[in-house]
Formats: sequence, C-alpha cells, structure tokens
Amino acid sequence: QVHLVESGGGLVQAGGSTRLSCVASGRTFTTMAWFRQATGKEREFVAAMRYSTFYADSVKGRFTISRDNANNAAYLQMDSLKPDDTAIYYCAAGDVFPPRNREAYNYWGQGTQVTVSS
Repeated sequence: QVHLVESGGGLVQAGGSTRLSCVASGRTFTTMAWFRQATGKEREFVAAMRYSTFYADSVKGRFTISRDNANNAAYLQMDSLKPDDTAIYYCAAGDVFPPRNREAYNYWGQGTQVTVSS
C-alpha cells in the first residue's frame, strides 16, 4: 500500500523560511511534486522533480524542490515567504509527465498547513 506522509510547515513570518518533507512508502515514483490549496481556491501546482525541476512562476527563485531517492523522499525549501504563500501544501507522486497537471497524480499526502504572517 502506498502512503505519502508530509511534515514541516507551521506559522512563519513574512520573509522567513521553512522546509517541507514528504516520505513515500510502498513504491518509488519518477515524479514527486508539491501542490498547494489556499482557502477558497483551487489546488495549484507549486513544484515538481522528475529528472529535472519544474516550478510555478509564483515561487520560482524562492522555493527549491529536492529529492532523496535513497529514502524515497522529497523536500520543499521555502524561502522569502509571503502571506500569499499561505495554504495547505500537498505532496503528490506518480509516473507523471508533464508534471503540472494535478489530475495526473494518483497518490497524495494528507497535506500540511503553512501560514505566513505579515
């Protein structure tokens, strides 16, 4: 059985940093990604890593996705945070390309809240 478990996040001041982790179990994936969903909005793509990295324009230069294949994990380093980054962040995994389409992912974590205060 496949599980994705996220950790990290919490309350951060604007301009600060935090790091999210996602550990997968049950199988390995070619693509691991992060999406986010703010209150009242649709879930949107944030970043993904397959053989290269992909970012939403809104986070490019501030967020960094990385993977640890030995531990079947993905990470999202979030720097220069803004109040607009406040959302529930979800880890997603699959054999997906292109990686920005949320409908293509079969496996999701439970989500972790990131709140950026101004």
